[in-house]
Amino acid sequence: MTIDEFRKHAMALYDFCEYPAVRYKILFSLLDTPYDDETLTELRKDFLKSDIVEEMYQLQESNGGWGKLQSKDYSVKAKIPTSATGINRCLYIGLTLDDRDILFQAREYLFSLLEGTGTEKLYDKNERAIPWQKAEICNLLEAISPNTEECDETYSQWHYIANQAYATGEYSYEADRAAQHEVFLTREDRLVPMQSELLLKRRDRIPVELEDAMLRHLGGVANREGHFWDKTPDALPADFKNNKMRRWFHTFNYINQFRRSELYLADAVSWLQKQVREDGLWDWGPQTNDPWGYFGYFSCNRHYQHNRVVDCTMEILSFLKEYIVNNE
Repeated sequence: MTIDEFRKHAMALYDFCEYPAVRYKILFSLLDTPYDDETLTELRKDFLKSDIVEEMYQLQESNGGWGKLQSKDYSVKAKIPTSATGINRCLYIGLTLDDRDILFQAREYLFSLLEGTGTEKLYDKNERAIPWQKAEICNLLEAISPNTEECDETYSQWHYIANQAYATGEYSYEADRAAQHEVFLTREDRLVPMQSELLLKRRDRIPVELEDAMLRHLGGVANREGHFWDKTPDALPADFKNNKMRRWFHTFNYINQFRRSELYLADAVSWLQKQVREDGLWDWGPQTNDPWGYFGYFSCNRHYQHNRVVDCTMEILSFLKEYIVNNE
């Protein structure tokens, strides 16, 4: 897909939906309109007053989160089930630290978790739990504010572990285990999953050879053997409107974080291009068993076809944008 083709689809969505939050996301995140651009600055006024932003503000708790970090409280029917969901939603719709104080408060919440100063504490049910949670917290912090000093130690730990695990150019479980035991003083054979997403937040520190080795393992061997995504199909179906699309996109997005992701995603991108409607948009049809809050970031009601088209097209365009950047 060329940049011109991508822009055509993005503007088709812009014309299809007049909702300020959708148009702001298209201009700011997809088409890279500068933050201080006059058109974007004017649109930002309506974006920051839109119901989707106001809802995030109203539902945010006094500690800066939206419930526990990752453990959903099933006794409460919350639209934003976890703090991680809330933060990812803020980032996805295009909020920054300069917009209101939502992400500023969320960042303070993450700092309190990392430093142990807040009311919510990290759970310690096994020896892998703390390192895993710290990596997840730093991944969110780096997304909000790149090169956050408080994440330097955690990042350096995983940088060392990754270099040891892929020292030969291929992944070694034994080398990964030895490095994690050395760094985290753990003893179990079970490991914290490799934090590739956190590592790539500071891509300038990752050698090309290491990123390529991670891609070939996670996109090839691990995916083929079903270590992470056993429900991803070996061959994409002819029918795009399938209730498993959400699971497949989890895999696509994970692999798509790497440079040269086309090694494993070229067929998926060609398949997506074949599924586009005549108006340049996508619609994967009704989904099942996906609670509002995890998905449908631009819809207050996911059952309306209009909202479904917006959410589907936005997710695909976000995927294609990163794909183009990572495969230039």
